[in-house]
Amino acid sequence: MRTFSPAFATRALWQMRIRKRPFVLSHGINARCNLQCRFCRYWRKGGAEMSTPEILKMIDEASSFGIGVYNAWTVEPLLRSDIPEIFRYAKGRGLVTSMVTNGKLLARRSSELSDLDYLSVSLDGLNSYKSLRGSDPEEVIKGIKAAMDKGHEVLINCVISRANLPELKDLVGLAEDLGAWISFEPIHQEEGIGKEVWEELGIEDKASYRKIIDDLIEMKKKGAPIINSQTYLKMVKYQSHRFKCHSNQIVLHVASDGTIENCRAKSKPLGQISQGLEKAWLAARDEMKKIRESCNGCLFFGYVENSLLYDMVPEVIAHYEWM
Repeated sequence: MRTFSPAFATRALWQMRIRKRPFVLSHGINARCNLQCRFCRYWRKGGAEMSTPEILKMIDEASSFGIGVYNAWTVEPLLRSDIPEIFRYAKGRGLVTSMVTNGKLLARRSSELSDLDYLSVSLDGLNSYKSLRGSDPEEVIKGIKAAMDKGHEVLINCVISRANLPELKDLVGLAEDLGAWISFEPIHQEEGIGKEVWEELGIEDKASYRKIIDDLIEMKKKGAPIINSQTYLKMVKYQSHRFKCHSNQIVLHVASDGTIENCRAKSKPLGQISQGLEKAWLAARDEMKKIRESCNGCLFFGYVENSLLYDMVPEVIAHYEWM
């Protein structure tokens, strides 16, 4: 169910621009995963997980604070048996619900997700998928189809690397065939991942890379279901960070153990949700500002697009198609 509307946008901008508070609660809901993707650091960390009552209490506080979106992601939300209860509770408190999943359990659990508004599924390739994520892409595609049969609109997330570069246009075709949307973002060199992984997956042939991104831009112009803005795709093409990041003004990040972090790229611990959401956010606000002002930027899709929206970039406002 799509919930983006002028009224929703007004509510978000009021929270962020007038009240100076984040609008999205992005919750790394667990510390476990059923995949071991080589370029991901989250499954390697392990750690504690918030209990169901702790999460519901956090949602209560988020609603009172003015948060409008609850996003469950990393490591794999569908490994939690209580995920339907959590979404149901968030919806009952007036929050839009969102989830990012690897899709491996989606066919089995899609019937439980009636209180989910936005469903994003990671699928980085077809021929390259097994080497990238160690699983069968058909399992993910089956899950996407099952979710769509239940009425969900699906966004396919693709992380661009050297391994899947020749398949990007094929993935757009797959999204068209399925009736899904698709987004792209370049691979981000995470700390704690072996150098050999980046040597294998990093983009070296810049000319071929830029040609393929140009092709994606042209496909979008012709109506392909690519949700990235042209402004963003041009940044991706040149690997340019020419935008002002507002990520920690838009999104409040909470890790699986309740630690408040700055963002995905700068995951510095800034407090604990057990302090109380508003109290912890107020205590961390000055440090967040320092991090934001000293950051050289990243190209995480959600951060860039939402920061451009925050700064009222006309092309992004006119064609904003997903949260």
